[in-house]
Amino acid sequence: MTAMMLDDSEASDAELIGRARGGDRGAFGKLLERHYGFVYRAAYRWCGRKADAEDIAQDVCVRLGRAIRDYQGNGAFTTWLYAMTLNAARDMMRKRARDTAKTEAYGTYALIAGSAEGQDPTEALWAAVRMLPDKQRDAVLLVYGEGLNHAAAAEVMAISETTVSWHIHEAKKRLKVVMRSAGEV
Repeated sequence: MTAMMLDDSEASDAELIGRARGGDRGAFGKLLERHYGFVYRAAYRWCGRKADAEDIAQDVCVRLGRAIRDYQGNGAFTTWLYAMTLNAARDMMRKRARDTAKTEAYGTYALIAGSAEGQDPTEALWAAVRMLPDKQRDAVLLVYGEGLNHAAAAEVMAISETTVSWHIHEAKKRLKVVMRSAGEV
């Protein structure tokens, strides 16, 4: 007697996951196809913008490709996928907040510095940052240049998070003085 194979549309999530974990790209593609709408809807509810929801859904697809082997099957796949979607949405919003803060900081700098014609205002700011004392410079470069949060910068610098915050605060005060003395204000 021949065993009848289920086609991918009838295969359960558990079967598709098992095959995808084993490297079956077709099973992985079917799993994505089956759950993409769910991921997109969850992302859209979280962010409220179509373009952002599409970006989040694509990010989840990429993450799923790397993480499918780690799925243990202890809970529902959709629960795990939902958590992955929310994490991707939160990551995108945190990145957007960092980017907005950088843009606003640059805008404030441009207003304060009144950039000279022909001079790159960004380079003038980073030149001023390079003039800071070492710890302050490092904190500014890690937080504003690399986009790390204060906790991550503290880990890199092997100091406490509050010390990073203090270095950033002091750096901002010094940058105002340096920019004023350079005639940038």
